[in-house]
Amino acid sequence: MAMANRQQHQPSHGITKQAQVVVVMVPFPAQGHLNQLLQLSRLILSYNIPVRYVGATTHNRQAKQRVHGWDPDAAANIHFHDIEIPPFRCPPPNPNAKIKFPSQLQPAFNTSSHLTEPVSMLLRALSCKARKVIVIHDSLMESVIQEARLLPNVESYIFHSVSAFAVSLYAWEQQGKIIEDSDMFPRDIPSLEGCFTAEFADFVACQYNNYQKFNSGCVYNTCKLVEGAYMDFLEKETLKEGNKHWALGPFNPVTIPERSKKKKFCLDWLDKKARNSVIYVSFGTTTALDDEQIKELAIGLRESKQNFVWVLRDADKGDVFGGEERSAELPEGYEDSVDGVGLVVRDWAPQLEILAHPATGGFMSHCGWNSCLESITMGVPIAAWPMHSDQPRNTVLITKILKIGVVVKEWELRDAVVTSNIVESAVKRLMASTEGDEMRKRAAEMGESVRGSVAEGGVSRMEMESFIAHITS
Repeated sequence: MAMANRQQHQPSHGITKQAQVVVVMVPFPAQGHLNQLLQLSRLILSYNIPVRYVGATTHNRQAKQRVHGWDPDAAANIHFHDIEIPPFRCPPPNPNAKIKFPSQLQPAFNTSSHLTEPVSMLLRALSCKARKVIVIHDSLMESVIQEARLLPNVESYIFHSVSAFAVSLYAWEQQGKIIEDSDMFPRDIPSLEGCFTAEFADFVACQYNNYQKFNSGCVYNTCKLVEGAYMDFLEKETLKEGNKHWALGPFNPVTIPERSKKKKFCLDWLDKKARNSVIYVSFGTTTALDDEQIKELAIGLRESKQNFVWVLRDADKGDVFGGEERSAELPEGYEDSVDGVGLVVRDWAPQLEILAHPATGGFMSHCGWNSCLESITMGVPIAAWPMHSDQPRNTVLITKILKIGVVVKEWELRDAVVTSNIVESAVKRLMASTEGDEMRKRAAEMGESVRGSVAEGGVSRMEMESFIAHITS
């Protein structure tokens, strides 16, 4: 393990029983999920507990290749189980789809059922050798780890890849309760309408009906300093079942190692810009914007007269290593027209390093939970433009509850094009107004607290030590 990566959650003492415990990670095959459990693997490994990361060969390769904020060589200490699965369809993303959920990934999601037998065999083999096998599985991989409930020395823990706020809302609605304006939930929470395709909703229902009661607890990539009220709410909700909940985040590194020899052009570009003067624009790995929306966004960014780094990539396919990607068309002469002010990046960008850079003062984001927490950790306020899934609800958390962001697009207007005027206005509001400065100050203070939470005696460090003690007891 590189020293730079051991600053976070560094154990203060050895645990003698550790060698007899092994952790098995079972991630869901989408980037925002793969990444979080790989980051958690790194943290658990720092306590000298062996970690097995299990997935299809292509998805394990994807997770390793895209890791950022820490030395990828550190992943060498994680034992990857590459499982060969049958070929699956990899349709291209459809930028014109009415529902923006990445339906092109559904065949990859469905093939995860082929992991069930290899995972079962692995758990059986490990349970013969280890005193205790701890399975941490994505909530959407419940059916894959069903063998865990049959083995006496195997415990399984659900990993929720979304915010505790989103999970709390789901728990509240499951009981048939109406969301009213309260200390916990503001009024006008977006419904889940338009967030998922019908096929994915059926997939989720199938996972959630699978053996929920056999799990030993839940882990979250969040920090109690950010979502303490929602962690407390979830504890109370499951008091009868005796389920435990741990806020172990942020999983992402809170300090960035020195820049590698492999120069990253966008970071060199940022080096030349004034503090807090650049807005970073990226909509994650599952968003495909249509040509008209790309054009409006391009013009709005230029007209705002603010510095920007814009990651303009197509959404992922089920296998990110196969086939051609659509290259988005920008207005003719656009990149020349923003030369020195705007930088368009068309390949994989080092998001965590960009957010940590002193020149970055704002983040226009889809509000996927990974991106939200990385932005919070680095103290950067958000211009929220939700696309699907949990993103509309995360937007509420960021803008109404934490008050560290502005809304670019209201969820009720999801079918409308965001015009260049709206983009320009949102960018100026975040980057060049007193209101934006106040949000930046709040975000910076929150970021400092969250980074401090992983140091010795910090709330996240204590949560991690509590979890490690629990699984090794």
